[in-house]
Amino acid sequence: MSSTLRRRDGFDGEKLIGIPSGVLRDVIQPNPALFPLYITHIGYFPKALFHYRERRKGCEDNILIYCLQGKGHYVIGDQRFEVGANQYLLLPATDLYIRYWADYEDPWTIYWVHFTGPQIDAFNQTLHIVPENGPINLAFNEHIIDIWHKTYQSLEWGYSLDNLAQANMRLTYLASLFIYPPKPSLPERSKKDDIISAAITFMSSNLDKKLSVEELAQQHQLSCSYFSMLFRKGTGMAPVDYLIHLKMRKACQLIYADDAKIKDIALSLGYDDPFYFSRIFKKNIGQSPEQYRLTVKKSQSSG
Repeated sequence: MSSTLRRRDGFDGEKLIGIPSGVLRDVIQPNPALFPLYITHIGYFPKALFHYRERRKGCEDNILIYCLQGKGHYVIGDQRFEVGANQYLLLPATDLYIRYWADYEDPWTIYWVHFTGPQIDAFNQTLHIVPENGPINLAFNEHIIDIWHKTYQSLEWGYSLDNLAQANMRLTYLASLFIYPPKPSLPERSKKDDIISAAITFMSSNLDKKLSVEELAQQHQLSCSYFSMLFRKGTGMAPVDYLIHLKMRKACQLIYADDAKIKDIALSLGYDDPFYFSRIFKKNIGQSPEQYRLTVKKSQSSG
């Protein structure tokens, strides 16, 4: 890219805040519990002709850029991407070479945030934020822009602990709107949703029975494999695991509510063997039924 196309000065209508290093050192970094992630820079560049940044040694921050109009380009490591309107890029903190710039013919309009923190590596690993992800499509959402402006406004008001905490708590929510965008509302439930809902209702009404995946699938005239796929996709759990989850939740309620014998509670939930029930309970709840009962009684007496 020719040096004549590079520009580091401001853009008409831009917004830009960089958190002073002294504030990072004296207010944010001593409070890792309050600031597991925090903003280092935040900005808005409208029609940013000649916008260009090169980071030869990478960046210690995550870089989130949301393109509303126009387009831009970026290079990370040995990969090059183009970013268009209604797309965003989220680059992880890295020591790879980074370069990004506005398209000369149709320069991008972007909202952007740099953020880091003591939990940044875990954040990136858990959400699989890696350099090769590339730009991601995102339907325009006015709520995202509103949250960005409120985050920016908190920092405009100054760098008190309250303002910084408010801005950086909003940062987490803002990032979630990109990573987990709102699902479009549907005027009617889909058939797949109805199948899952009906299966959960049936499970909840028959916790005293030993239900099988075959029985649940047959109710909807589906194969076991296809039903299991639909159910896992909709709930994040296999049908059998979800049924156990419902049974253990009910067991907790029964243990909390009265002094029934554990073997009777097990039997009421379809477990003929109380020892097997206890093993399943401990695996899911983290305590044996007897330990859970003692914990409940102790909390009741102290409450």
